[in-house]
Amino acid sequence: MAVKQHVLAQFALQALRANKLRSFLTVLGIIIGVAAVIIMLAIGRGAQQRVLAQISSLGSNLLMVFPGAAGQFVRGSGGMVNTLTLGDARAIEQLPGVARVAPLVRSNVLVTYQNKTWTTGVQGTTPEMVDISSLQLAAGRFFSEAEVKSLAPVAVLGQTVYQNLFPYGGEAVGSRIRLRGETFRVVGVLQSLGASSGGQDRDDVVYVPVTTAQIRLLGLADQSVQLVQVQVAEKDQMTAVQEDITSLLRKRHRLGPRQASDFNIRNIAQVQSTAESVTGMLTLFLASVAAISLLVGGIGVMNIMLVSVTERTREIGVRMAVGASRRDILHQFLLEAVLLSLAGCFFGILVGFAGARIFAALAGWAAPVSLFSVLLAVGFSLAIGIFFGYYPARRAAGLNPAEALGYE
Repeated sequence: MAVKQHVLAQFALQALRANKLRSFLTVLGIIIGVAAVIIMLAIGRGAQQRVLAQISSLGSNLLMVFPGAAGQFVRGSGGMVNTLTLGDARAIEQLPGVARVAPLVRSNVLVTYQNKTWTTGVQGTTPEMVDISSLQLAAGRFFSEAEVKSLAPVAVLGQTVYQNLFPYGGEAVGSRIRLRGETFRVVGVLQSLGASSGGQDRDDVVYVPVTTAQIRLLGLADQSVQLVQVQVAEKDQMTAVQEDITSLLRKRHRLGPRQASDFNIRNIAQVQSTAESVTGMLTLFLASVAAISLLVGGIGVMNIMLVSVTERTREIGVRMAVGASRRDILHQFLLEAVLLSLAGCFFGILVGFAGARIFAALAGWAAPVSLFSVLLAVGFSLAIGIFFGYYPARRAAGLNPAEALGYE
């Protein structure tokens, strides 16, 4: 039996080599389909990893408290609703389960150093921001709690700001810069954070004490803040702490039972879970679209095999006349279809790996090829070879030997 299968494999290879160009064009459809599936899955997986990494970079176990009801935008003196204050942030710090709290105010400013200027974003916050956002210093230090209390005019530069104000790599720490006419002393320079998932430059920022930003730069006499970042000590405490914050702020803002909250809280863990679900669905969609091209390749295999059966009708009749069974004919043509699919799968995998690497190099972020995508491509190719090759093979095996011998 093994000898017979070996002979059938030889016949199948000879038949494919006899029509090299046609076999290549048939295989090309499978190559494109397999490569498309692998590349799309790699892009989807890379996008998922990138988005989740960017969300994780915001901080672990993080709750973000925003002013205004969810989905509401209310204009105030600063352009945003002013329902959160520095006092609210200090009160949240006292809740059980809260590890760190960093209030935030921000605006765009023109920063000047000697004869160089740069428009950037200024963020007023507290020293807890370093741990919450995993900031790393390239030089100097971050400002202290004492400097927050004293409204000290000190600043920490992001890498983009530093490179534009000190293009020749000079020493920034100790230098004097001007923000909206106020003189600030640079006490530190941050290491690069890179771009966010939305393409925003996270290094284009100047950090200053939150009180300094409120009074000296923005003139916020009410001590309002635009965001309070809360880091929870343990992940399983996230829900409880969120409920405690809600209860605390409603009490501080004197809201009645029927009044809607004038703030909203976003759970980064929930955002991460939602992002993972959405990007997973996107990956599945991309793979489904790519699989259509693999299906088209399978239709090409069926078409070529049907043409081959018609062209080789006399050959089939001769083989049946000298003793070949219908099962032998079925197996040979089915084996030809499977060999075409496997050849396309092999080269498609190579093209898929190369395409994923090229995309990663051009896009600047990873597009990892998983073992699952390779196994999926192999399984799909085998299924296509068998499914689309079976009908032509069965048609060949069903020919009448006498009619086949007389076929012109």
